[in-house]
Amino acid sequence: MWPYPKIVAHRGGGTLAPENTLAGLRAGLAHGFHAVEFDVMLSRDGIGMVIHDPDFGRTVGGQGSVATSTAAELAAMDAGSWFGPDYAGVTIPRYTDFIAFCRAERIWMNVEIKPADGYEAATGDWVAKTTREHFLEELANGDPARLPLLSSFSYAALAAARDAVPELPRGYLLDRLPDNWLEQAQALGAVAIHTNQRHLTAAQAAAIKQAGYGLFCYTVNDPARAREILDWGVDGFCTDRIDLIGPAYA
Repeated sequence: MWPYPKIVAHRGGGTLAPENTLAGLRAGLAHGFHAVEFDVMLSRDGIGMVIHDPDFGRTVGGQGSVATSTAAELAAMDAGSWFGPDYAGVTIPRYTDFIAFCRAERIWMNVEIKPADGYEAATGDWVAKTTREHFLEELANGDPARLPLLSSFSYAALAAARDAVPELPRGYLLDRLPDNWLEQAQALGAVAIHTNQRHLTAAQAAAIKQAGYGLFCYTVNDPARAREILDWGVDGFCTDRIDLIGPAYA
C-alpha cells in the first residue's frame, strides 16, 4: 500500500533553506533525504513552477501573482532573500528543473498539484502529462516505487491528472477526513490518503489502512508525535525538521 519512502523532506529543505527551491533540495540531500515533497503551480503561459503561494509577498517580494506572471518572469524572481542573506538570488524553479535534479540525485518526489483558483483542471492535466514525459521508462516497467506520487487538495486537479495519465499514482490530500472520503478516493483512483496529522485519530488511521490505502501525513516536526502516528499504522510523513527527524527515523 505504500512502496515509497516513509520520511519526506517538506518543500525541499524544511526549515533549513528557502522552501521549494533547488537550494532546499540540496539542504535535504545534505541531511540524507532522498525523498521530497513540493508544490507546482502554473504560470500565466501555462508552465509549471515550484512555488506554494499563489500571490507574492511571503517567499517572493512585491505585489502580483503566479497566475498573472510568465514563467520567464517567475524564474527571474528572488525566492531566497526572505529566508536569509546567504540565499539572495535563489530563484523560483520550473518543475522540469526539479525533475532533472531529483532524477540526477535519485530523489523520490511527492508532487503536490497546487492550482491557482480557476486553473484546477489545467494544472492537474499539465503536471500529469509533464511527469509522464520524464518517466516513460519507469511507467513502462510498472514499478510504482520508482514513480512520483501526485497529490492535491483539489479534487478537480487530481481528477484531471487521473484522466490525463491514469497510470501515475495519486494521493488525495485532505485537511480533515470527510464522511465520504472513501467514495472520493475511489472515484479519483487514489492509492493513498494524505492528511493533516493534527486532526488524525487512531481510529481513522485504522479505517484508512483497512480500506487498502496508503496513509501519509503532513507536517510532523515532533519526534514523539512521529512515533505515535507510525504506531497507528501511518505509512509516511513529511517534516520541516530534517535536522531532528532523519530519513531513517521510521
